[in-house]
Amino acid sequence: MKVAYVVPRYGDEVVGGAELAVRLLAERLVAYERVTVEVLTTRAVSARTWANEFPEGEVELRGVRVRPFTTTGRSPTFDAISGPLLSHPERATPSEQAQWLDLQGPVSTDLLDAVREVDAQIVVLSPYLFHPTVRGLAAVRNRAVLHPAAHDEPTLRLPMFRDLFTGARGLVFYTHAEQKLVESRFPVAATAQIVLGLGCDAPPVVCGVDADPTGLGGRPYVVCLGRVESSKGTDSLARAFAQYQERHPSSLALVFVGPVLDRPLEHPDIVVTGAVDEATKWAILRGAVALLSPSAFESFGLVLLEAWQAGTPVLVNGASDATRELCERSGGGLWFRTDAQFEVALHRLVESPDLRASLAQAGARHVNAKLTWPVIVRRYRAFLGSLAGSR
Repeated sequence: MKVAYVVPRYGDEVVGGAELAVRLLAERLVAYERVTVEVLTTRAVSARTWANEFPEGEVELRGVRVRPFTTTGRSPTFDAISGPLLSHPERATPSEQAQWLDLQGPVSTDLLDAVREVDAQIVVLSPYLFHPTVRGLAAVRNRAVLHPAAHDEPTLRLPMFRDLFTGARGLVFYTHAEQKLVESRFPVAATAQIVLGLGCDAPPVVCGVDADPTGLGGRPYVVCLGRVESSKGTDSLARAFAQYQERHPSSLALVFVGPVLDRPLEHPDIVVTGAVDEATKWAILRGAVALLSPSAFESFGLVLLEAWQAGTPVLVNGASDATRELCERSGGGLWFRTDAQFEVALHRLVESPDLRASLAQAGARHVNAKLTWPVIVRRYRAFLGSLAGSR
């Protein structure tokens, strides 16, 4: 079987939940199931600009053939148009939606030509909201599998996405919450679908890493791992943490680890490391009091699995159905919806080593029982194979 993935950006340099999920699945289909996989994408790294940063020409990345195409980039007028349109998305006309999709990008006619011509039995497209997914799925409906990576946001209420979701041959969800959300919005009950989740490898043995990777000199800390971006809740987290420190003065620090798009509040107890290598990331996770996930818009939450594997509990934004579901099903974390709930939950974690250990152990048990890569990829291969065989 041959599978082609269509994503707006792809590569080790890309820090994005949906794109990372695709890369992990593609690589493991090759490694575990010996499936032939290629990726059709753009040369972009940044989802804010879609600037052509990757070089031209196809490459092979851990057994996956990657074919990047030049994009026109994101229109500078997109934000001015998107705000008013998404204030009442249900009212958007077909022409307004088409304009919104084109301005958002990334637009690449060469990429769409390649999608039409690809000889794969299954074409997987992700995430739901970008130009290559919407236009690409329309070209390969009878073999299209959509990984929507959907969460409850205004864009999901644009009428044009009904055709996208109902036009897919199969749907792959990362959580039950995502499946429930999509089924509440679109008539897809008869569409072949699977709640897959994602896997997590055992953490590597960390050698040769700085004994103080955060530079805090042994101070206790909580960590937020991923893009440092206001839309991911990092600004709100920084403010809530500063308020917590005012009410509960201590040596506790908050460490942001990841590419910085929006620098958070300046505060003596807040540290921003920027992006770090894998060994340093795992060392920081192992030493943390807890992992904090402030984003309200997540389709899964791979960092939660990594925290549990590192022996660290988590505290998540309860407005994210996906990350809250992981905590509920595993028993590996707490969640909050207000600053007051954040304060209470964080204080419980800081003050109770036994609670932290109990949560982390429950999370790790859940990962080891249900979310290891061999289990995930075996189910995934069987689902894609059933669709390819029924064509």
